[in-house]
Amino acid sequence: MNSYLKFLAISTLKGGMSRREFMGRASALGIGAVAANSMLGRVAQAAEPVKGGTLRMGLGGGSSTTSLDPALIASQVPFHVVRAYGEQLLEVNADGSLNPRLAESYDASDDAKTWSFKIRKGVEFHNGQTMTPEDVRQTMLRHSDEDSKSGALGIMRGISDIRVDGDNLIIEVDTPTADLPYLLSDFHLAIQPGGGREDPTAGVGTGAYKIVEAEPGVRYTFEKFGNYWDDSRGHFSTVEMTVINDATARNAALQSGQVDVVNQVAPRVAGLLNRAPGVRVDHVAGRGHYVFIMQCDQPPFDTKELRNALKYAINREEMVDKILRGYGSVGNDFPINESYPLFDDTIEQRTYDPEKAAALYKASGHDGSPIVLRVAETAFPGPSMLRSCSSRAPRQPVFRWKSSANPMMVTGRMSGTTRPSALPIGMAVRCRTRCTPPPTFQALTGTTRISTMSSSTNC
Repeated sequence: MNSYLKFLAISTLKGGMSRREFMGRASALGIGAVAANSMLGRVAQAAEPVKGGTLRMGLGGGSSTTSLDPALIASQVPFHVVRAYGEQLLEVNADGSLNPRLAESYDASDDAKTWSFKIRKGVEFHNGQTMTPEDVRQTMLRHSDEDSKSGALGIMRGISDIRVDGDNLIIEVDTPTADLPYLLSDFHLAIQPGGGREDPTAGVGTGAYKIVEAEPGVRYTFEKFGNYWDDSRGHFSTVEMTVINDATARNAALQSGQVDVVNQVAPRVAGLLNRAPGVRVDHVAGRGHYVFIMQCDQPPFDTKELRNALKYAINREEMVDKILRGYGSVGNDFPINESYPLFDDTIEQRTYDPEKAAALYKASGHDGSPIVLRVAETAFPGPSMLRSCSSRAPRQPVFRWKSSANPMMVTGRMSGTTRPSALPIGMAVRCRTRCTPPPTFQALTGTTRISTMSSSTNC
């Protein structure tokens, strides 16, 4: 009873329920107002992180081929692993602001082409070496190398020169940019000794946790690095990450108490999981998005009218409500949302308009024959059957959503022909999800276990 009341108190303090609701539930449990308020006060006082203990994480998104090389991060397990043992120059906070990490400060020239980053002193790698500006420089140069296959290569291609000036790293860019500090927070750019040139898979960084055991696709264990430079992080003594790719097994491990945190919670089960005793679902703004791929340099998608017809034919609000169960936001045909810094929220949102879609479709050169859009079952983490929508105007295209395991196709007849044309769009929906940041390693209070998911996936 005491543990459950503590769980309710934690949920109240985190905004999961109102104080009135907390008191009502406590009363239903036969607990008086004085005792309930006392519990709420004790939990509030204990909100500060408690040092020690073990954090057990059950994570989806790992395989036996997973590398410890930060340059090769391509799924959530290596992302969490690298974030545990490594750090970047800067990181982006939840509100979009920048948090200096291995760079104490930074500034730019008036033309925003020359940037200076003051490298933090006294930071130690897990192998005992002291981090230097040259280590940072070599890290940046390695990720600039085409042979590194780094996921940050696209960012580094805009950089013309990287040099060291005393305690500062100087970066020259080809064209003026105000976004360079944000770009250098990319999770691939974890600083390594010597830039990681000798052994990028050594798993040596400056992070709060040092790798003890690494068994790709199975398990990773960490221990608190004794010489870590930041006392505000790394509250656990040890961290265990177990790879559990099956969603049902992962959620069951959380509910049974085998793990404390899980990721990749599907929208269709988030509500049910959140009601389980001792479990709380935390959802944060993420940068994942679903796309309908159209090759704009290939016919027929080189026609602006056809592309816009498809954009207006999709009921995005219905997707968010019925497929993502509200754990998302409506996309606007570019992979940027409010979780990105400098997001421009003044851009008008494109809305569902079947009549406009029908007119654009006809203007693209089609005669108005029916269009059938087929979406693969696995395209979304939820039901894939959408409500059909159609235009009642004569000889206008009818847009229907059907559930199938086929690639997404658009079929119809080109004007002046009798031959049906099939317009492949590639696989129905490809998820280009970027991993959401892992939860900060802080001691959990009470018996609450946590599941994490992104709340702003774009459709």
